[in-house]
Amino acid sequence: MGRFSMKTAPARAGQAFVFGDIRISVITDRIIRVEKEAKNGFCDKATQMVICRNFAAVDASAEKKGNTVFVTAGDKKYEINICTLTTTAVINGRRVSPSASTNLGGTARTLDGTFGILGSWKTDREKKDRFCFEHMRKGIFSSNGIAEIDDSDSFLFNEDGSIELRDEVGEDKYVFAFGDDYLGGLKEFYSLCGATPVLPKYALGNWWSRYHAYTQSEYLALMKKFRERNIPLTVATIDMDWHIVRNVPRDVRPTVIQGAGWTGYTFEEKLFPDHKAFFDELKSNGLAVTMNLHPHDGVRYFEKQYKEMCEATGQNPDEKKPVRFNLTDPVFRDAYFDILHHPYENEGVDFWWIDWQQGTTSKIMHGLDPLWLLNHYHFLDNCRNGKTGMILSRYAGLGSHRYPLGFSGDTFVCWKSLALQPWFTANASNAGYTWWSHDIGGHVLNSGNNELYLRWLQFGVFSPVNRLHSNNTSISKEPWNFPKVQEKAEDFLRLRHRLLPYLYTANILTSREGIPLVCPMYYRDKSENARNKKYANEYYFGTELIVAPVTQRTAKGRPNVRFYLPEGEWTDIFTGKKYSQGEYEIQCPLDRYPVFAKAGAVIPMLPEREGNSQDFGELFVRIFPGKNTYTLFDDDGESVLFEVDGENVTVTPSARSKVRKITLHFENCEKKDEILSF
Repeated sequence: MGRFSMKTAPARAGQAFVFGDIRISVITDRIIRVEKEAKNGFCDKATQMVICRNFAAVDASAEKKGNTVFVTAGDKKYEINICTLTTTAVINGRRVSPSASTNLGGTARTLDGTFGILGSWKTDREKKDRFCFEHMRKGIFSSNGIAEIDDSDSFLFNEDGSIELRDEVGEDKYVFAFGDDYLGGLKEFYSLCGATPVLPKYALGNWWSRYHAYTQSEYLALMKKFRERNIPLTVATIDMDWHIVRNVPRDVRPTVIQGAGWTGYTFEEKLFPDHKAFFDELKSNGLAVTMNLHPHDGVRYFEKQYKEMCEATGQNPDEKKPVRFNLTDPVFRDAYFDILHHPYENEGVDFWWIDWQQGTTSKIMHGLDPLWLLNHYHFLDNCRNGKTGMILSRYAGLGSHRYPLGFSGDTFVCWKSLALQPWFTANASNAGYTWWSHDIGGHVLNSGNNELYLRWLQFGVFSPVNRLHSNNTSISKEPWNFPKVQEKAEDFLRLRHRLLPYLYTANILTSREGIPLVCPMYYRDKSENARNKKYANEYYFGTELIVAPVTQRTAKGRPNVRFYLPEGEWTDIFTGKKYSQGEYEIQCPLDRYPVFAKAGAVIPMLPEREGNSQDFGELFVRIFPGKNTYTLFDDDGESVLFEVDGENVTVTPSARSKVRKITLHFENCEKKDEILSF
């Protein structure tokens, strides 16, 4: 088996029914596959979306009457027209069929150049460039309980990891009849298409990133200033200027719109005279390192790796012809990773930021989206030798959740862009894509203002990834560049770091159980308010919290956030104020954010301490009295079980847990802190 091998399995025998050139496979009682045979037969290979069809046996039968096949799967019934391949199911006593109008949507490739969709727009430019619902790709859920995804155009995986184009004659559709069981349906979807991998712990802290031609000394001085301000960071991003950009020889400059030096693999020594020492300094301060890639233009003769790449791919280096970018060629693919990337990883690069901006098609293989193939191979390569791997890239369709995490692109700095992102992030769970990273603070157009910066940062703290970023023409996102809110911003960055135990536990639950960190309210709440558009930005944040983000500026005497809370008792984690089920409008001051803990909630945190340490040996755990069970996970998969009954808490660590000390802090009650040692 090759280094990028893929395996799959067909549906169980007895659960696939063939009627002429139509095959109907019962994957589960809620997932039905409908195929029209291609010239080379029915397809049992893994596809871009689907990698496993071998589920537990289901009591299934099928009977053909005229042009309709009647399928019984467990207690579910389906009718499939073998001429049109349309499906009808009975859900909650109603006959329903998939349609675009009822699909709840999934997510999109990018938010580049968007002004947002929530609220009205005033100018023609805003109207033209705003992010539209039509840009959202389909998801696996629907308001009527049944959704359909057409997988006919996806590429196929061979067992050696290579890909092949499908026969264009066939059709391949999946029907998802999950009703309103969103969490259960998402878990089945992950079983079909692959689980979301566990992220490295450092991915969940604060990231620093900026599109700017830093010098080595300038970047290290900036990291030192963050340390002096006691602002924890866990990821240092070096954007594209790490490599030769401005000194590219004129005779190799491409004609693409991005300019001469977007692709590169040779460090710019004028900026980084000793990149190994640079990496060592970052690593010594607890920072993971990522660098930006634009691989479209291949490897050109001025790169230090050019001769070795030519030798590996059979080119003559004396001809100075570019080594063409082509991941479908296994010889180039191996050289691409072994020669261009692994040496930098050995020196300190933890993962790569893949910034593919050259469209969705390939001249090498018809219909191929190079972004998807980059994501697939880069992620698998980053996981080699048992490593907990990761990439940062753009979304490339259903199945992309196997290659976390995504960055949403270059949004404009304005309130409407901020207003879009909470809904966009939560709704992406409908495509199984739960790890979105936004340019916190916005990317282009203007520098923003103090209040907008802080509200965006607060959302970042309570979002999957908190990655501060901006381009080289806007104001940089250091808190001290926003003096009116500097101290508040720094406090929230410290809070994000302290939340690492809570975030990492959610990370484990996403991979093991398919439970997103951020998901729409209707995933757990069946009330009408959960689907009310005026609460579209509200979301669950892990198993214990609800967030109602502030996405509009403060006006004197007027509420700047409205929210609802489901059944039960909820506590504002910043003020301690208790709320019951209902709808609310409040004015939220700048030093607070509307985050509500359920009764019995357990919020494990790092204790207040200086530095970038991610060690879980000592924890500070906020307990909200009620009734609840909560399991904390660490990066070795060990656990600590918390059982809350009123104001009484039982704590049980697993045998090999590295947690040595826990301080239990009880909220809204007279009970004093308890310190437990193990």
